[in-house]
Amino acid sequence: MPIETRVQGAGGTVSGTAAELDAEVVAVPVAKGPAGPAAPAAEVAGSLPFTLDELLALHRAKGEPGEITSTHVRVGDRVRELLLYGVGDAAPADLRRAGAALARRGRGRTALVAGVPAGDLAAFVEGALLAGYEFKIGAPPARKALGTLAVLTEAGPEAGAPAIERGTARARATALARDLANTPSAEKDPSWLAARAERVAAEAGLTVRVRGEKELAEGGFGGLLAVGSGSARPPRLIELSYRPDEPADRHVVLVGKGITFDSGGLSLKPNDGMKTMKTDMAGGAAVIGVLSALRGLGVRARVTGLVAAAENMPSGSAMRPGDVIRHYGGKTSEMLNADAEGRLVLADALAYAAAELAPDAVVDIATLTGAAKVALGLRHAALFATDDDLAAALTRAGTAAGEPVWRMPLTADHRAAIDSDIADVANIGRGGHGAGATTAALFLREFAGDRPWAHLDIAGPGRATADDAEITRGATGYGVRLLLDWLAA
Repeated sequence: MPIETRVQGAGGTVSGTAAELDAEVVAVPVAKGPAGPAAPAAEVAGSLPFTLDELLALHRAKGEPGEITSTHVRVGDRVRELLLYGVGDAAPADLRRAGAALARRGRGRTALVAGVPAGDLAAFVEGALLAGYEFKIGAPPARKALGTLAVLTEAGPEAGAPAIERGTARARATALARDLANTPSAEKDPSWLAARAERVAAEAGLTVRVRGEKELAEGGFGGLLAVGSGSARPPRLIELSYRPDEPADRHVVLVGKGITFDSGGLSLKPNDGMKTMKTDMAGGAAVIGVLSALRGLGVRARVTGLVAAAENMPSGSAMRPGDVIRHYGGKTSEMLNADAEGRLVLADALAYAAAELAPDAVVDIATLTGAAKVALGLRHAALFATDDDLAAALTRAGTAAGEPVWRMPLTADHRAAIDSDIADVANIGRGGHGAGATTAALFLREFAGDRPWAHLDIAGPGRATADDAEITRGATGYGVRLLLDWLAA
């Protein structure tokens, strides 16, 4: 759903801005200091019969990011809620969490005025807007998202405007990815996803090409056709293209897995395993989200986004274990497990990118393996890469964006696990090897060509079971901010 909170810069004082906006809530940052939490001298607290330090001591506050201590204060002609919110060391991650805490506390309010310490204002804005995100079908929530968040910094509103704009753009791109992934699969099929991509292209100054079933067959995209063969709703290959206004400094291809629903095909999942499978196109959603924001952020790289979209369903026409698939470019794979379908559609897109698009680097992103989730949990993506510089750049971007990655090995010893007796490669590892995330990445490497390539397995962080800081339950939009940071570097 569209982000409803509006963030604006303000000058003057917290009290004056609160009176001007008729804000119900005002907020003052509290830093974490060596001698305990440190509250600034805040004019808004001048009428209190105690000091802010006394209030913090009473509640044993520590100034940790996301921590909130509240009281009430008269500002102008009315009593308002005063929040002392922890910002830790005011690092970007701290400010992101602090902004998220304020946005959640501000639900149901029309306006909140916050003093924000020096630091990454864009991260603060991003955290606030993403924490206010909600996807709901049916009756509206009892408490709507905060209406207006007014931020005051020492530098003033003009100096802060670019950061507010940047944080808002990144949050909106992430929210778009969340919306696409959260949409139920009764509505969301490959053609629906393609139509949404076309709408984004029109709004964001992109070009778009959508290949339907006939073009896929003529082009030799056997992986997409095989995975989609069990569904009455045929596959699509979505190609979005962004060219900057100035000469591009590089050409990057982003490839996203777009499985709009994954039943497991004939290798059928149990019911509990299907409940979150509307989000199995989270990688494709991230690619669309990234492309939506590039022009607004002035990214100088040329970027092509490929989303390999299909629905993996069982039927009399579905692919069968033991089938051999001929992918784009002619390489073959033996399909031994229909629930390892994501790598089959990605293989086509990667081979096409390598053969036709002449990229300087390729990055794919996919909710690919449960093994990555077991290894790294719910906050880190597994990163595999053929190029150390690319891996290092993505790692730095992930840390800065609050979307961390952990590099995993492309171990040559495991390549034998995906040998096939009858095809060039098998789509699932043989028993005795384990390392399911690695064997999946090794499968993809067979199709990625010789240019720098990285694979982000987001099976863990692509979905969340509970709200935490800027993360909201459901699809997280993981990867959008990481890739935007990398592309803007």
